[in-house]
Amino acid sequence: MGELTITEKQAKKLGIRAYSQMSPQLEKCCLLLSANSSYARAEEDIEVLTGVKVSHSKQQRLVHQVEMPEPIATEWIEAMAIDGGKIRIRTPEGEPSVWRDYKAVNLDTEVVGAFFQQNEELVAWVNQQPLPEIFSCLGDGHDGIWNLFAKIGNAQQRCETLDWYHLVENLWKTDLTEPLKHEIKQLLWNGELVQVVDKLQSSLNSDVANFLAYIQKHHDRIPCYSHFHDQAIPIGSGAVESLVKQIDRRGQISGAQWASKNVPQVLKHRSAYLNGFFSSSPPKHIYSLQN
Repeated sequence: MGELTITEKQAKKLGIRAYSQMSPQLEKCCLLLSANSSYARAEEDIEVLTGVKVSHSKQQRLVHQVEMPEPIATEWIEAMAIDGGKIRIRTPEGEPSVWRDYKAVNLDTEVVGAFFQQNEELVAWVNQQPLPEIFSCLGDGHDGIWNLFAKIGNAQQRCETLDWYHLVENLWKTDLTEPLKHEIKQLLWNGELVQVVDKLQSSLNSDVANFLAYIQKHHDRIPCYSHFHDQAIPIGSGAVESLVKQIDRRGQISGAQWASKNVPQVLKHRSAYLNGFFSSSPPKHIYSLQN
């Protein structure tokens, strides 16, 4: 006897996906496992856990057949951070694979998303979130990140802050003396940019000139970090850097290469997992507006 397939009419009545040969629970288990490991490993694990064999190719097809949710928070997004990651793209046979950039977004460390060559989609998704009158935007010095922030909310809402730890990291790349580095670090912490510029100009060389240009370029994003810290206003983008690493645990799994057209769905799949969508009780403050 052949496998039974749920028709559109039956699916509508039952409230499940049409043309499926698996129960909703089995589908969910497959999606959960393949979001965290290779399709081949998910095939093995599903068989051990359920006694049902779902081939790695069917696991992969399932990921690309199922519409992944785009979470919309139900609480104000007080802070957000954007950072870039890389994913390995499959090329025609005989050509070396290439690495391409994607963007990861962390909203208040609660809601995450990842986008591959989809800047407009990223901006549209963030602008759907409940944005308060003022929210923090955190990032490193890359123009691409700030170009995205420029399209989110409006200039009066955005409190753009250069990541403190990247700022200090760039300071330490200069060949200034250690005592002078520590002195400048303290001045930056207190938001004393005029004094910082004076001290850098008196010790100018190529490394110092680069750092001077860096802080002059981002001077509007360099606050009094000590005040922000005392007021519990975010000063670091560590959460989104951690997010990139979590995405890469799936995207950069050993030997993984991805067809360029499939990458957006792969990133949505991993993001849904990190947002807890496949858990027994998906977070209501993320998904309740849609479900």
